[in-house]
Amino acid sequence: MGIDRVYVEKKQGFDGQALRLLKELKENLDLENLTGLRILNRYDMEGLTGEQLEQAARLVLSEPNQDVVYYEDLPAQPGDQVVGICYLPGQYDQRADSAAQCIQLITQQEAPVVETARIYVLEGADQEEAGRVLDYLLNPVDSRPASLDKPRQLGTPAGVPADVEVLEGFNDLDPQQLEEFLRQRGLAMGQEDLVFCQNYFLSLGRVPTITEIRVIDTYWSDHCRHTTFHTVLEKVDFSDDREGRLAAPVFEEYLKLRSGLYGEKAEDRPVCLMDLAVIGMKELKRQGKLPDLDVSDEINACSIVVPAEVDGRQEDWLVMFKNETHNHPTEIEPFGGAATCLGGAIRDPLSGRAYVYQAMRVTGSGDPRMPVSETLPGKLPQRRITTEAAHGYSSYGNQIGLATGCVEEFYHPGFVAKRMEVGAVVGAVPRDQVVRQAPSPGDVVILVGGPTGRDGCGGATGSSREHDEDSILTCGAEVQKGNPPVERKLQRLFRD
Repeated sequence: MGIDRVYVEKKQGFDGQALRLLKELKENLDLENLTGLRILNRYDMEGLTGEQLEQAARLVLSEPNQDVVYYEDLPAQPGDQVVGICYLPGQYDQRADSAAQCIQLITQQEAPVVETARIYVLEGADQEEAGRVLDYLLNPVDSRPASLDKPRQLGTPAGVPADVEVLEGFNDLDPQQLEEFLRQRGLAMGQEDLVFCQNYFLSLGRVPTITEIRVIDTYWSDHCRHTTFHTVLEKVDFSDDREGRLAAPVFEEYLKLRSGLYGEKAEDRPVCLMDLAVIGMKELKRQGKLPDLDVSDEINACSIVVPAEVDGRQEDWLVMFKNETHNHPTEIEPFGGAATCLGGAIRDPLSGRAYVYQAMRVTGSGDPRMPVSETLPGKLPQRRITTEAAHGYSSYGNQIGLATGCVEEFYHPGFVAKRMEVGAVVGAVPRDQVVRQAPSPGDVVILVGGPTGRDGCGGATGSSREHDEDSILTCGAEVQKGNPPVERKLQRLFRD
């Protein structure tokens, strides 16, 4: 039982994806020689008998009425150009994981090791055109060109992790050296934050490790601490145009509400955008107009108490609302960024034991009809971001089984600088099924979920710092890879 290779290709008449991509490539890349395009999914598998391989190819990897299966040899003609794309080591591959799980159901044995790649056979194209196609299709954030040779072994060896770096001399860095340290390490914090860290570790009489600095960088990032919204507003002026005349009285009303809510302590509370955002809710609560608000120490989504009639009797239910923005990851890896935008929004009501029933998607994009040649350096084409993000969101939602009742995309040149990707969900659960207790020392913690790669690490800081043309080459770990089948199992576990 060595390594077996299988190619799966849609039959003529079912190859709509290949035909659409052919049209897109010819329109966007001006390929004069390209006459045809074939797409094959390649599977390398280890640990199967000949009979199990045939069963897997027929029952899992293909649909016999739609697909053609080839074993071992790539079905390409002499003169065809072939390019392949696979995930970078450590990136989660849902196709491979799902195939391994389904094959395990057939064999009732250990799951085989599976690796996948997408192979493109370009008919009529020359080598230069094949290179342009690869550049267009390949996103270096999470993928790399796939070798056409069969590997000698599958799986990425875990190896032994290196010792955590101790930042010798960190406490002695001068301002110029701190600036260089920030740049080299790709941190989201500013120089003043690093000076604060220097003073702290000087008081401890030791230097920090890079892990400590990166943890601080994460927790102090704008994503986690909302530093922009907590910035103290010492002086606020309004313009004399229509917007300024509308905003000025609203701000005055806010200042009056602060005096009533905080009393003598109002002077000690900073004026900031975060306070401005929540002041209305605080005032309504003070007036007793939010009797249905569910208040607890663990709320990770907006939660209200709603009476519901179930089988002829009245019950109190918790209805939870949550939205998630994934602007940065969708900008650099559209499919995974938009998919986990929905997955992240589901996560928080799920942590409140609620089952999520409905979703909404609101996005902002540049003109997707913009020629690829006009794409800004270091950016993906707007068309690619728009279409792949839509596929990512719908793929995750369909696998979860979640209805999206509203989808709106707004097109404006301002979204070329940074895409907007917003997902929102509504969940519900009977109130008496939610037991809230504080953990105590000695409690057992159970971790339930699926395997993950080296993805999502640094996402909070990545979305909080400035980016340049090279960001798309260096931010791969910041994009999470969704695993909707596992989240679906967790949803149903909680509901059941």
